[in-house]
Amino acid sequence: MQTTLIDQGLDLMLFGMGTVFSFLFLLVMATKAMSALVNRWLPDALVSDDSVESKALLTGSAVDPRVAKVIQAAIDRHRKSV
Repeated sequence: MQTTLIDQGLDLMLFGMGTVFSFLFLLVMATKAMSALVNRWLPDALVSDDSVESKALLTGSAVDPRVAKVIQAAIDRHRKSV
């Protein structure tokens, strides 16, 4: 029995989509596993660290308030000139 071009195309499509689906599934599982491991070994590392990065993550801003004022002044000046 001869396979037609349509059958070959469908086979190739299913093989390709199956490969992509499998890879993405493995990627999601690996990411979840790594996240679980990090949470198990370092559960409160972000909270106990007094670095600038952890404070920025906790407060939601990574910019020093003085720098934010300078940036805002520059934006205001630019808007006035336009």
